[in-house]
Amino acid sequence: MSLQIATLTKTFGEQTAVDAISFSLVKGEIVGFLGPNGSGKTTTMKCICGILPPSSGQVKVAGTDVQEQPLEVKKILGYLPEHNPLPTDMYVVEYLQHIDGFYNSSKNRSKRIADTIELTGLGKEHKKKIGQLSKGYRQRVGLAQAIIHDPQVLILDEPTTGLDPNQLVEIRNLISGLSREKTVLLSTHILQEVEAICDRVLVLHQGKLVADGSSQTLSQEYNTLQTILLEFSSAIDQTLLQQLPGITKLQQVQPNKFLLESNYPDDLREIIFKLCVDHKLGLLTLQKKEETLEETFRKLTTHHG
Repeated sequence: MSLQIATLTKTFGEQTAVDAISFSLVKGEIVGFLGPNGSGKTTTMKCICGILPPSSGQVKVAGTDVQEQPLEVKKILGYLPEHNPLPTDMYVVEYLQHIDGFYNSSKNRSKRIADTIELTGLGKEHKKKIGQLSKGYRQRVGLAQAIIHDPQVLILDEPTTGLDPNQLVEIRNLISGLSREKTVLLSTHILQEVEAICDRVLVLHQGKLVADGSSQTLSQEYNTLQTILLEFSSAIDQTLLQQLPGITKLQQVQPNKFLLESNYPDDLREIIFKLCVDHKLGLLTLQKKEETLEETFRKLTTHHG
């Protein structure tokens, strides 16, 4: 396992920020770490990185215990904090040389830095001062400092906050590329980002881990209703639809268009199609609406605790 968390708990006085959570990540995974503000995500990430000591429980990075061998862990782990404190008066290359000095010998330094600059797309900007860079390029510098020592595990706390749509896609692609060789734990509030690049989702709520699985798995597990959009070529008798199994809601959204909800355990579309054939109904649309990760997230973080 690249990352193992066992019953991790972190308290601040009377407040429990992280409450006995356990999970593990394997090499090559990008895992989305979700939760409302104050759910304990950043605290967990700081415990993983050795910035905060756990109150109890254990964190291992590539088999190395964070509490027992903190310096060894820092050699194999990269961290991009949410509010990345970059020195604005340093040049990009100068800053990366400075960071590289913490991890590596001076041997091959120029090649390492050149490779990192190329990988993070900083080629055109690397001779500028950090203070002259756009938000998107500053985030690239933050990623560059996190990977300069070629870590096995990357912890990224809100890496795309404040980026415009183009910058967001660029950073997203960069993270996807990095994950081929590394394990990535990614905290974000942008749920479309999670659906786009994450293999798996962890949801934290009030310090507890309330869900662990792929976006699709979580959607299926926590969505007990199926929603179907129907459109007919002409007016129909609505009582036909009301007689379908498990109907909990039937709404006419346009003259010949209906939205229905059902708690029927199997796919209702086959039954609807047969109904249309039997009653010679002209069916134009038969579409099952998939629940988004955002809808699942809301259920998980409002129905728990």
